[in-house]
Amino acid sequence: MAVTSQQIAELAGVSRGTVDRALHNRGRVSPEVAARIQKIAEELGYRPNSIGQALVRARQGLRLGAILQSAETPTMQDVAVGARQAAEELRLSGVEVEIREIQGRDTAKVLRQINELLDWGAGGLAIASNNTPDLVRRIDQLYQQGVPVATFNTDAPDSKRLCFVGMDSYRAGQTAAGLVRQMLPNGGLVLPIAGHVNNGAHYSRLRGFLDALKDAGDIQLLPFQPCFDRDDYAHEITQHTLRENPSLSCVYITSNGQRGVCRAIEDERRKGRVRVVAYDLNEPNRKLLQSGDLSFVLDQVALDQGRRPLQILYHYLLNGTPPEKELLYTDILIRTKYNSGDEA
Repeated sequence: MAVTSQQIAELAGVSRGTVDRALHNRGRVSPEVAARIQKIAEELGYRPNSIGQALVRARQGLRLGAILQSAETPTMQDVAVGARQAAEELRLSGVEVEIREIQGRDTAKVLRQINELLDWGAGGLAIASNNTPDLVRRIDQLYQQGVPVATFNTDAPDSKRLCFVGMDSYRAGQTAAGLVRQMLPNGGLVLPIAGHVNNGAHYSRLRGFLDALKDAGDIQLLPFQPCFDRDDYAHEITQHTLRENPSLSCVYITSNGQRGVCRAIEDERRKGRVRVVAYDLNEPNRKLLQSGDLSFVLDQVALDQGRRPLQILYHYLLNGTPPEKELLYTDILIRTKYNSGDEA
């Protein structure tokens, strides 16, 4: 038999209303009482009635929040366009959507935005996440409180999030390795560059790439370098590597920073001799493909990553309809100068 909020109230010695407020952040409850209620709920295996909560939210006006990290990068700007498209579609159904954008990657800022959106009345959250312990813990708390979280672009696989929408980054890294094998049939020296060390997507792209090339014969891999999504750092790393290793054949970059890489190659007069494999068909990368600065781009369909999580949360909260799968991977599309036009 399912545990009810009334049973928790009796065990905690409080009213049912206090239990509701403590479990769903709907009013002031002292930290000590809230902790006692949370502990009893966890011990009893209490699970909120999501369908019943959805009906309440539907009567009161459903609100959803979205939190984007690294909002300054071209890719996340495309993701934001998708989120705004979903917000406009949902607005026609009476749903309010609040989109928060964070510069860089910062778990503390994400946690603050979560609290602000809950205070605003968000019943579900879409988060471009990290798999850091603090954020995983907070997502698990939201699960206990009946506030579903859909992650996108970057995942928190150790958490109790509802689902993830984004690229299978490990497989994308393997795909990139296959392209490099084709480009360098006689082998060569390759420089891997990653973005943020706490970005799970960047790390998985790197790991998939390195694993696929570990027995690649004549292909030699330099130690990877982090550029923190910054073009100036990527430029410095690439320029230094070119000067130290004149035989460099290819740069593989898992994050933003492609323009810095290409500029360094041009500055060192190595354009056309050093190949570059990057990610995301955003407008800057489209131009770099057309100019021949980038050889290949692996596209992750950024618009869908912004749009789908909010739609999933809407159907889950309103109708109790779960996502079809926990991992909703977007396509891995290989783009060249010949299929990267505005019509793509």
